[in-house]
Amino acid sequence: MKSSETTVREIFASALKAADPSVAVAKQAARIRSMKSAGAYSLLHVIGFGKASISMAQAAEEHLGDIIDEGVVITKYGHAGKHGLKKIRVHEAGHPVPDENGVKGAADILDLAGRSDENSLVVVLISGGGSALFVSPVTGLSLRDKQETTSLLLRAGADISELNTVRKHLSKVKGGRLAELLYPATTISLILSDVIGDHLDVIASGPTAPDTSSYRDALITLEKFRLLDIVPQRTTKLIHDGIGGIIPETPKEGNRIFRKVENMIVGSNRLSLKAAKDAAEERGLNVELLSAEISGEAREVGKRLARIAFEAKRRGGNQLPLCIISGGETTVTVTGSGKGGRNMELALAFAMEIDGTDGITLLSAGTDGTDGPTDAAGAIVDGMTVRIAGGKGLNPAEYLADNDSYNFFRETGGLLVTGPTGTNVMDMQIMVIE
Repeated sequence: MKSSETTVREIFASALKAADPSVAVAKQAARIRSMKSAGAYSLLHVIGFGKASISMAQAAEEHLGDIIDEGVVITKYGHAGKHGLKKIRVHEAGHPVPDENGVKGAADILDLAGRSDENSLVVVLISGGGSALFVSPVTGLSLRDKQETTSLLLRAGADISELNTVRKHLSKVKGGRLAELLYPATTISLILSDVIGDHLDVIASGPTAPDTSSYRDALITLEKFRLLDIVPQRTTKLIHDGIGGIIPETPKEGNRIFRKVENMIVGSNRLSLKAAKDAAEERGLNVELLSAEISGEAREVGKRLARIAFEAKRRGGNQLPLCIISGGETTVTVTGSGKGGRNMELALAFAMEIDGTDGITLLSAGTDGTDGPTDAAGAIVDGMTVRIAGGKGLNPAEYLADNDSYNFFRETGGLLVTGPTGTNVMDMQIMVIE
């Protein structure tokens, strides 16, 4: 019989395969080709941004390469690899805090957008991470202002919706503004969702979708996290100018620019959870899909999942062995100086709760292969994790308090390292209870 660690690894691999963005793009290729060959469009441009943009661009070139005229994509450092792209230029840039290379990549995209007209068909490849990678501050705001604002919100524990509400209103390209710049070209956006609920205006800050948020919402977000007096003064001035109508709002529903835009979700956490469920059942496990919308403080979610595991083990009976699967995106309020990510923090808190309990194993990982500013996707823990730490003289509570989960798992052997996966559909937790 396979170990539970091997089982959760295999189930996670099946979930990643279902989120392969190249397959999703390939499915749309025939339709795009027919639109171009019908003669209505003289140019086909491809632009993209996000952690999965290389895989998506490779699929675009594989299936449409002979009719693509030009393209540009931006991805995270280390995610481009030996991409082999010929017609689509590649930029690597900073994530989750934007950097100068993101600005340069965005300028390349905007130059291409400026050369698109009513005779152009533009395919936009959007995936998680796009908000940080596709960066073009509005006039009067510096890159440094955006970096400081983003970092403060991340450290304060803002979720992706709150973070992007602010970012959209500091950008020339987010919140529907890319669609505005591409108009009157026809735009087809193929979107890999990394947000709870698959909200189009939140994924990568909704560059081609109508924005449902406002400058006032951005102000409320900064007030919520008590950042109004801490973020750069130019940030607060810009938001107040927007509230006062001195500068225009982001494009909303009903704006004519969206008549020529089609936004399509081609991959999501829900689809990957379904694949994980099928993989678990193939291995003879009973399966419970807990939720595709797990959110909240990572360490608190870890404790909550531990309680669910204990209850399932207490019930026992013919429901065991049981696999409980969930997905979503938690947050971490950073108070320490350590190194880690939300999945590793969740897993550490879970491990502390189940200390000494046999028959419970958890994998928590980011589907993009990266958890926080580390080279790990997440971690795998069981009832022996804390015991192993104790044998090495490590105190898990101290590591958790210092937000240092990465170094904890590096010492105990619990790190899950996959490398960049080429996809990004939020996080997954896979529990096996025996």
